[in-house]
Amino acid sequence: MVKTLVKAPFRADHVGSLLRPERIHQARKDFQEGNISSQTLHEIETEEIKHIVDKQIEVGLKAVTDGEFRRRFWHTDFLEHLNGVEGYIPEEGFSFKGEETERYDVRVIGKVSFNQDHPHIKDFIEFKEIVGDRAIAKQTIPSPNQLFNAGIRNPDIYPDIEEYAKDIISTYREAIQAFYDAGCRYLQLDDVYIAGLNAPEIPFNDGGHSREELIDLALRVANGVLEDKPEDLIVTTHLCRGNYRSNWAFEGSYAKIAPVLFAKEKVDGFFLEYDDDRSGDFKPLEYIPNGGPRVVLGVFTSKHGDLESKENIKARVEEATNYVPLEQLCISPQCGFASTHHGNILTEEEQWAKLKFIVDISKEIWG
Repeated sequence: MVKTLVKAPFRADHVGSLLRPERIHQARKDFQEGNISSQTLHEIETEEIKHIVDKQIEVGLKAVTDGEFRRRFWHTDFLEHLNGVEGYIPEEGFSFKGEETERYDVRVIGKVSFNQDHPHIKDFIEFKEIVGDRAIAKQTIPSPNQLFNAGIRNPDIYPDIEEYAKDIISTYREAIQAFYDAGCRYLQLDDVYIAGLNAPEIPFNDGGHSREELIDLALRVANGVLEDKPEDLIVTTHLCRGNYRSNWAFEGSYAKIAPVLFAKEKVDGFFLEYDDDRSGDFKPLEYIPNGGPRVVLGVFTSKHGDLESKENIKARVEEATNYVPLEQLCISPQCGFASTHHGNILTEEEQWAKLKFIVDISKEIWG
C-alpha cells in the first residue's frame, strides 16, 4: 500500500475556484448598483468563504481554498493590482468553444513591480485565520507567464522582451515572499499561457517568436521566480486549456512542452488536465523526473456534474503509472469549478458530490 501524503499536493486535491453562491452574485450586483457598501460586500464574501471552508473539510479535502470568492476572474483581479498593470474593457473578449467571454483584460501601462499593498495578501491573511489548523490554506494566483499573453506587454515601455521578463521575475519573487510572510505554505500558479504553447496554433500570441523560444522563455521565467523560494513553501503549477462557463479555448497534448517544462520546471507538482480527448495521452509524463514533482491527474471534469466511472478512473491512474510511479501521482478535477464569476454549468450540490467522490476514490487507490 502506498502511504498517504502528509505534504501537498495531496492524493485528493482540487484546483481552487468554486461556484459562487447566489448570495454573492446578488451582493456584487447590489454593490455595483450602489445599494450596499464595499464593507458589506466584503462581510458577505467572508461569511460565504467560511461556509465553503467548512464544506471542503467536510468532504475530506486536506487543502482548502477561498473558492476565489473575492475575484471576478481567476487572473485579472491579481494582475491588475500589480504596479504598472491596469484592468480595462477591450473591444472583444476571448474566443472560446461556442462563445466569446465577457470583455475584460489587463495591460501594462508602466514598469511592472509588486504592490506591497496588494489586496490578495490581506485576503489570504483573513482566509488563513478562517481555516486555522483544520486544513492547509491553499492560495492560487495566475502564473507570471500570463503576462506574456497578446496585448498585455506595452512595446513602448518594454521594447525588449528580456527586460520585461526580468521585471516579471522580480515582481513575482516579491509576491511569493509576501504570501510566505503572510503564512502561505501552499501556492499554486495557474497557467493557461504555457498550456497554450502546446496548441497547433499558439493562442493569445503576439507572434515574432518561435514556439521553441517561447517555451524556453516560459521556463526561464518560471524557474527565475522560484529561485531561492523558501524551502517549506510548496509551489505547484496548473496547466489549463481554458475554462469558461463549461467551455474551453483550445486543445492539444502536452507533448511539445514536456521535454523542457515537465523535465526542468522547479515546481513541487503539476496539476494537469486529463478529463477528455483534448488533452492527449499520458506519454508526455515520461519527462517528469522520477521522484521529482508530483503529478496531479485531472481525470475528473469540473465542466459538468455527472460523476465519472470509478472503474475508468482507476484504470486511467493505472495507465499513468507506465510513466510516473503511483506514489508520485494524485487526482483532482481538471480545473476549477468557476474560473470566472459566471461558474461552470453544474449545481453546488454536484460540485460537492464530485469533490467527495474524488476523496473517496483516492482512499481506494492509495489507502
